[in-house]
Amino acid sequence: MNRKKIYEEVEEVIVSYCQDCFLQKQFRKDKGRSYAHQFCISQCTVGEKLRELGNKLVDDSQV
Repeated sequence: MNRKKIYEEVEEVIVSYCQDCFLQKQFRKDKGRSYAHQFCISQCTVGEKLRELGNKLVDDSQV
């Protein structure tokens, strides 16, 4: 998979799921930006997908 396709997929995931995410907005309001960000990275299934795509980008750049 080339880098451009991976970036397009990342953008699609963010626009589809993260842009209007109620949990992120609520956590950011109640517990702060750092907590909301950490939740998205470590516990959200969409964040897991974004991590996988990011790992593909890192692996692709090391080849």
